Amino acid sequence: MLCNTAQANEPKLIGEHGDWKAYMFMENNNKVCYMVSQPKKTSGNYTKRGDVFALITHRPAEKSKNVFSYIAGYTYKSGSEATVTVNNQNFKLFTQDDSAWAADEAADNKITDAIKRGSSLVVKGASSRGTETVDTFGLGGSTAAFKAISAECGVK
Repeated sequence: MLCNTAQANEPKLIGEHGDWKAYMFMENNNKVCYMVSQPKKTSGNYTKRGDVFALITHRPAEKSKNVFSYIAGYTYKSGSEATVTVNNQNFKLFTQDDSAWAADEAADNKITDAIKRGSSLVVKGASSRGTETVDTFGLGGSTAAFKAISAECGVK
């Protein structure tokens, strides 16, 4: 789900920090580190939904860091956007299949900074059937989890 097992090892837990967990795995002999959380509250008029995750990922070998991604637990409505709100700051995410991402590195950095400083994270989206969802995450431990993945992957 979170990695290609043909070319990657199973993720190794490097720490649990409040609402967030920090992991590392190897992909093509390169370290990948990520922090992940699941919502404290979900709402929407749906009958079945898969697991929901918010992640921040570092891939230092690709010079990629602070990449925010979101797994919705359903297929997004084609062409739709999802919205992330952290402490009254809104960010648009583009969607594909069951995932959503920030548009660029600048947005990733702003979302990551907001998460580290924030107290709440809310993601809104619409499924392929038009069902609107609202997922609320706790941000307790997010700074410690970020420090853990940054130290593990040597990201400054």
